[in-house]
Amino acid sequence: MVLRFGNRIFGPIWNRDNVACVVLTFKEPFGTQGRGGYFDDFGIIRDVMQNHLLQMLCLVAMEKPASTSSDDVRDEKVKVLKCITPVSLSDVVLGQYVGDPEGEGDAKMGYLDDPTVPKGSTQATFATAVLHVHNERWDGVPFILRCGKALNERKAEVRLQFTDVPGDIFGNQCRRNELVVRVQPNEA
Repeated sequence: MVLRFGNRIFGPIWNRDNVACVVLTFKEPFGTQGRGGYFDDFGIIRDVMQNHLLQMLCLVAMEKPASTSSDDVRDEKVKVLKCITPVSLSDVVLGQYVGDPEGEGDAKMGYLDDPTVPKGSTQATFATAVLHVHNERWDGVPFILRCGKALNERKAEVRLQFTDVPGDIFGNQCRRNELVVRVQPNEA
């Protein structure tokens, strides 16, 4: 909240006219670490996406609260959540990790290799979903939520991809500008 609402430069550009896409990522380099039986009951969507990533989405998409009180912040988050349309299956990708001999810790084993995971489980350990916030500020901007276990690194970040500059005089040589806010590790 401090980055967004405490910096004058972001106010005029934090909207659908300037932001093409918002990507929220939560990656873990390890597997279920012996808690596969517990994890299998909930999966990555309920373990990470529906709480951590939706909280991050709300902080990015909400309007400026009247104060930093928990009630005022909560009220603005609720307004965002009410503007999110139900997710379509065509906007979701699910996966399950397999063993990686070069992985970290139990990521060397696949999800189904964990003895605490029920045989033949189809529980997702990776998920990507595209959400849409239908309000004046964000209509038409996709919010892409990505999370998973046994991936290549530990990282939680918010990435705002800005729209291309109109009248490109550089012949498509310039990459799209991004603002990347690292949440974990080493916040930046």
